[in-house]
Amino acid sequence: MGPKTRAQLAEALRRKNVPDDVAEAVLGRFTDVGLIDDEAFAQAWVQSRHTGRGLAKRALAAELRQRGVADETVKDAVQTLDSEQEERTARELIDRKLASTRGVEPTKRTRRLVGMLARKGYSPGLAYRVVKEALAEEGADLEDLPDDPTWDNE
Repeated sequence: MGPKTRAQLAEALRRKNVPDDVAEAVLGRFTDVGLIDDEAFAQAWVQSRHTGRGLAKRALAAELRQRGVADETVKDAVQTLDSEQEERTARELIDRKLASTRGVEPTKRTRRLVGMLARKGYSPGLAYRVVKEALAEEGADLEDLPDDPTWDNE
């Protein structure tokens, strides 16, 4: 069992039928002595999930909110990632995935790569630009790609 947020621990105590006043006293004491620190949890989560899974700010924020981290704490944690770092990670993800899409028609290939980045929380504009640049570096024919990255579903 890894680190948990205050909200996750409160939910676990509720499931165990611990009275609310007792749970609040325990959680308060844990917070006072530093055993619960949602800010540190959020910072570590952002760094770990960005580095390990390549998740962007939007996806990281959603995961933290799902774990009960307060909005202000979420905002502070995801702001530790700068846009250059996020773009570098997007490029690394695309570089790893490019080889497996060779031989696929360019528009379909672009959709798949942009979709992969979108599922990881990257903005459509950044995803499309990074994919288009990677394909151009590879020498792919980009003539048929639209200027606007909105397509019909495959």
